[in-house]
This record gives sequence, C-alpha cells and structure tokens, in this order.
Amino acid sequence: MALGDHIVPIADFWPGDALAGRDCVVVDLSAGADLPEGARLPPVPVIALGEHCAWADVVVPDPRSAEAIATNVLRFPRAAGVIAELLRILPHLDLELGLVAESFAYALLQGSAEHTRWVHARTDEPELVMPAPPPGQVRVAREGGVLEVRIDRPWAGNAIDRPIRDGLVEAFELAALDPTITTVKLRGEGKAFSLGADLHEFGTTRDPATAHYIRQLSLPARAAARCADRLDVHVQGACVGSGLELACYARRLTAGPRAWFQLPELAMGILPGAGGCVSLTRRIGRQKTAAMILSGHRLTARQALSWGFIDALVD
Repeated sequence: MALGDHIVPIADFWPGDALAGRDCVVVDLSAGADLPEGARLPPVPVIALGEHCAWADVVVPDPRSAEAIATNVLRFPRAAGVIAELLRILPHLDLELGLVAESFAYALLQGSAEHTRWVHARTDEPELVMPAPPPGQVRVAREGGVLEVRIDRPWAGNAIDRPIRDGLVEAFELAALDPTITTVKLRGEGKAFSLGADLHEFGTTRDPATAHYIRQLSLPARAAARCADRLDVHVQGACVGSGLELACYARRLTAGPRAWFQLPELAMGILPGAGGCVSLTRRIGRQKTAAMILSGHRLTARQALSWGFIDALVD
C-alpha cells in the first residue's frame, strides 16, 4: 500500500463528493489542521499525521504508524468506517444511549459481507476449529463489604461463554442492588485475565435484530456500569476483546507487568460489541480507542500505563 495514495488535502473535506470512493483518508497536519467552514468528515477513518488534531479519528506521529493502520483498515473498510463513525458519536451520548448505539452498530456489522466471510472461513475449514472446551463459571465470595467476582475457566484462557456471561450479570446486579457492598473485585483465574468472547459461540445467533435484543437484556457491561464506582479490576496475562471491554468499566484498573491488551475484532469484520467502544472511549478518549481497534495491535502493560489505560502496575 502506498500511503501517498490516501493523503487528501483538508480543503477537500466539504459536503460534496470529493472523497467519494475512498475507504481511508490520511491528512498531513504539517499544512495546517483547521477544517474549512462547512466541512464534513467522510464515512471512513480519517488518520491525521502529526501531533494534535481534535477532529481526526486517529492521530499518529509518523508515516509508518499511519501506513500500518491504513493497511489494516483497507482489509475491512466497511467495518472500519462504522467503527470510526460510532466513535465520533459516542462522546455526545450518555452511557446507556452509548451502549444502545454500540449494539446497533455491532448488529449492522453482524449482517455485513466482511463478517460473513470471516464466519464462513471458520465453518468451511473445520480442521481449524478445535472442539469447544468445557463451560466456565463465575465464582462469587463476600467478606465484609468486599464482593470478589472471579472468572473461572482457565483451561480456555477464561474465554467468556454464556454461563460466564450470565454469572457476571448476576454478580454485578447483586452489587448494584446492595449498598453495603463497598468494593467489587473482578479477577480472572489462572494465567490470563480473559481471552475475550468464546469464538465457538460466534454465529449462533445470526439474525442481527435478535442478537441486539439479547445484548440489551444480558450484556455484562450494562450491569457492571451500575456498580462501576466500586469496581476494582486486576489483570494478569492476556486481556483481550470482551474481557478488556468489561475491565475498562472499573473505577480502578491495575495490571501485572506481563499483562497485555488487544482488541482484534476488526479482523473479524466487526467491532468491540461487549460495551468496549463505550468504556474505552470514556477511559482513554476516542482517538486512542480508534487507534487500538483499527490497528489491532497489542499494548504491553507499560504502554497501557503511559496511555492512561490502566491506573498502576501491580506485581
């Protein structure tokens, strides 16, 4: 990919069709960062090359970083465009409406050609899909005012399946309803905090409207948000996808020195749909959130600390 092919003058950001047909736009801030009056952002990611630009979707310091993100965007352009537009909207919505908007966007991508290709690639090559591991559970214990909630499925990297999802909702709802619970500690059993959603359950609900309805009733993030002011999360090892999305609702989020963080959803033709677009935007801002989603890159614990993603490193 030639980065220069995607660099567009800021003057082209007008309500016409000058940007039509592009799946990604790069702007060079060395020529100025002010949008012209009446300008409109295109329905694709806008990557700004420079230091500061409030209106861009992602700001990167050098051409190499811009090229890496743009290359990934061009593999799944429709999903990347939906992600960029959703993240532009979220700062203007409260948390509850943000979760609704995120679920709508996720449902849209569930029915997309890009996600369908990913699903078919898995089902067409069954030898690549391992048998589903045994289900997990959520263990809950209380001591005084502290409620400990532990994801217990270490044999599957604490991948979140339906029993775990339902158990998390129950635990967080309990905490939300009981004001004598002063701290909710969320932990993962074993070497990983969570590898995210169980991929064996992807595609089990193919109708996007039904999937949206289910998320509205059973999303752990919605319950976690109700007790977020008391939520304490510590991450060890891998913290991926929906596990990361949930962790970011914490009032205090710490990590071990070997922890790492990743949002791989774009490579599936979808977006982080477990409440993560909302939680990350509120935690680190929409531009860093976009950079993490659109690049798909891992963050080390120290990088996460420098981003303000975690509050402290705790061995």
